[in-house]
Amino acid sequence: MSFDRNLLPEPAGYYEAQGLRLTGPRSAKWRTTSCVFHGGSDSMRINIFSGAFCCMNCGARGGDVLAYEMALNGLEFIEAARHLGAWVEDGRTPVSPRPAPLSPRAALEVLGFESLLVAVAADMLAKGQPLPLVDAERLKTCASRINRIAGYFA
Repeated sequence: MSFDRNLLPEPAGYYEAQGLRLTGPRSAKWRTTSCVFHGGSDSMRINIFSGAFCCMNCGARGGDVLAYEMALNGLEFIEAARHLGAWVEDGRTPVSPRPAPLSPRAALEVLGFESLLVAVAADMLAKGQPLPLVDAERLKTCASRINRIAGYFA
Protein backbone atom coordinates (compact mmCIF):
# COMPACT_ATOMS: atom_id res chain seq x y z
CA MET A 1 0.00 0.00 0.00
CA SER A 2 1.35 3.37 -0.91
CA PHE A 3 0.49 6.92 -1.83
CA ASP A 4 0.65 7.91 -5.50
CA ARG A 5 0.61 11.69 -5.94
CA ASN A 6 -0.09 11.27 -9.66
CA LEU A 7 -3.53 9.89 -8.81
CA LEU A 8 -4.65 13.05 -7.00
CA PRO A 9 -7.44 14.88 -8.83
CA GLU A 10 -6.65 17.88 -11.02
CA PRO A 11 -6.75 20.90 -8.65
CA ALA A 12 -9.16 23.23 -10.47
CA GLY A 13 -11.63 20.41 -11.08
CA TYR A 14 -11.35 19.19 -7.50
CA TYR A 15 -12.06 22.59 -5.97
CA GLU A 16 -14.95 23.24 -8.35
CA ALA A 17 -16.40 19.81 -7.44
CA GLN A 18 -16.29 20.99 -3.82
CA GLY A 19 -18.69 23.76 -4.81
CA LEU A 20 -16.09 26.54 -4.94
CA ARG A 21 -16.22 29.12 -7.71
CA LEU A 22 -12.69 30.06 -8.78
CA THR A 23 -12.46 33.65 -9.98
CA GLY A 24 -9.66 35.56 -11.62
CA PRO A 25 -7.94 35.66 -15.00
CA ARG A 26 -7.78 32.31 -16.81
CA SER A 27 -4.02 32.73 -17.18
CA ALA A 28 -3.48 33.37 -13.44
CA LYS A 29 -1.69 30.74 -11.39
CA TRP A 30 -3.64 31.70 -8.24
CA ARG A 31 -7.41 32.08 -8.24
CA THR A 32 -9.73 33.51 -5.61
CA THR A 33 -12.65 31.77 -3.93
CA SER A 34 -14.61 31.68 -0.71
CA CYS A 35 -13.11 30.14 2.42
CA VAL A 36 -15.14 27.26 3.83
CA PHE A 37 -13.06 27.30 7.02
CA HIS A 38 -14.31 30.67 8.27
CA GLY A 39 -17.03 31.57 5.77
CA GLY A 40 -15.20 34.43 4.03
CA SER A 41 -16.52 35.37 0.63
CA ASP A 42 -13.29 36.01 -1.29
CA SER A 43 -10.34 35.43 1.00
CA MET A 44 -9.09 31.99 -0.14
CA ARG A 45 -6.44 31.72 -2.84
CA ILE A 46 -6.08 28.48 -4.80
CA ASN A 47 -3.07 27.54 -6.91
CA ILE A 48 -4.65 25.77 -9.87
CA PHE A 49 -1.41 24.01 -10.82
CA SER A 50 -0.27 22.57 -7.48
CA GLY A 51 -3.58 22.61 -5.58
CA ALA A 52 -2.09 24.70 -2.77
CA PHE A 53 -4.52 26.87 -0.85
CA CYS A 54 -4.17 29.80 1.52
CA CYS A 55 -6.81 31.91 3.23
CA MET A 56 -5.70 35.50 3.62
CA ASN A 57 -8.10 35.95 6.55
CA CYS A 58 -8.13 32.89 8.82
CA GLY A 59 -4.74 31.49 7.79
CA ALA A 60 -5.95 28.04 6.66
CA ARG A 61 -3.34 26.69 4.27
CA GLY A 62 -1.96 23.58 2.66
CA GLY A 63 0.18 22.42 -0.21
CA ASP A 64 -2.25 20.40 -2.33
CA VAL A 65 -5.75 18.97 -2.66
CA LEU A 66 -4.86 16.20 -0.22
CA ALA A 67 -4.12 18.76 2.50
CA TYR A 68 -7.41 20.50 1.70
CA GLU A 69 -9.32 17.21 1.93
CA MET A 70 -7.68 16.46 5.28
CA ALA A 71 -8.49 19.91 6.69
CA LEU A 72 -12.00 20.07 5.27
CA ASN A 73 -13.13 16.66 6.50
CA GLY A 74 -10.85 16.17 9.53
CA LEU A 75 -9.23 13.11 7.97
CA GLU A 76 -5.81 11.61 8.57
CA PHE A 77 -3.41 11.28 5.62
CA ILE A 78 -4.24 7.71 4.55
CA GLU A 79 -7.99 8.22 4.91
CA ALA A 80 -7.87 11.35 2.76
CA ALA A 81 -5.62 9.67 0.16
CA ARG A 82 -8.07 6.76 -0.08
CA HIS A 83 -11.01 9.13 -0.38
CA LEU A 84 -9.29 10.90 -3.29
CA GLY A 85 -8.25 7.62 -4.96
CA ALA A 86 -4.53 8.21 -4.48
CA TRP A 87 -3.91 5.29 -2.11
CA VAL A 88 -2.80 2.22 -4.04
CA GLU A 89 -3.37 -1.27 -2.70
CA ASP A 90 -0.42 -3.34 -3.93
CA GLY A 91 -1.72 -6.75 -2.94
CA ARG A 92 0.70 -7.29 -0.08
CA THR A 93 -0.62 -8.24 3.31
CA PRO A 94 -0.41 -5.13 5.41
CA VAL A 95 1.76 -5.29 8.48
CA SER A 96 -0.31 -4.30 11.46
CA PRO A 97 1.50 -1.55 13.29
CA ARG A 98 1.12 -1.37 17.02
CA PRO A 99 -2.09 0.61 17.42
CA ALA A 100 -1.56 4.05 18.86
CA PRO A 101 -4.15 5.22 21.36
CA LEU A 102 -4.11 8.68 19.77
CA SER A 103 -4.01 10.02 16.27
CA PRO A 104 -0.84 11.96 15.46
CA ARG A 105 -2.80 15.22 15.58
CA ALA A 106 -4.26 14.43 19.03
CA ALA A 107 -0.83 13.33 20.27
CA LEU A 108 0.64 16.69 19.27
CA GLU A 109 -2.11 18.49 21.18
CA VAL A 110 -1.39 16.45 24.30
CA LEU A 111 2.37 17.01 23.93
CA GLY A 112 1.79 20.75 23.57
CA PHE A 113 -0.29 20.93 26.73
CA GLU A 114 2.04 18.73 28.78
CA SER A 115 5.14 20.62 27.65
CA LEU A 116 3.47 23.88 28.70
CA LEU A 117 3.03 22.49 32.21
CA VAL A 118 6.67 21.35 32.25
CA ALA A 119 7.77 24.85 31.17
CA VAL A 120 5.74 26.49 33.96
CA ALA A 121 7.28 24.14 36.53
CA ALA A 122 10.77 24.84 35.14
CA ASP A 123 10.13 28.58 35.39
CA MET A 124 9.09 28.24 39.02
CA LEU A 125 12.20 26.23 39.84
CA ALA A 126 14.43 28.67 37.95
CA LYS A 127 13.07 31.50 40.10
CA GLY A 128 13.87 29.54 43.26
CA GLN A 129 10.26 28.75 44.09
CA PRO A 130 9.72 25.24 45.39
CA LEU A 131 7.10 23.15 43.63
CA PRO A 132 4.08 22.34 45.76
CA LEU A 133 3.52 18.61 46.22
CA VAL A 134 0.49 18.68 43.89
CA ASP A 135 2.54 20.34 41.14
CA ALA A 136 5.42 17.90 41.61
CA GLU A 137 3.01 14.97 41.20
CA ARG A 138 1.48 16.60 38.11
CA LEU A 139 5.00 17.04 36.67
CA LYS A 140 5.58 13.28 37.06
CA THR A 141 2.32 12.64 35.21
CA CYS A 142 3.45 15.01 32.42
CA ALA A 143 6.75 13.18 32.06
CA SER A 144 4.98 9.82 31.96
CA ARG A 145 2.54 10.96 29.25
CA ILE A 146 5.30 12.50 27.14
CA ASN A 147 7.35 9.28 27.36
CA ARG A 148 4.37 7.09 26.45
CA ILE A 149 3.50 9.21 23.41
CA ALA A 150 7.15 9.24 22.33
CA GLY A 151 7.16 5.44 22.59
CA TYR A 152 4.08 5.10 20.39
CA PHE A 153 5.36 7.31 17.60
CA ALA A 154 9.13 6.69 17.76
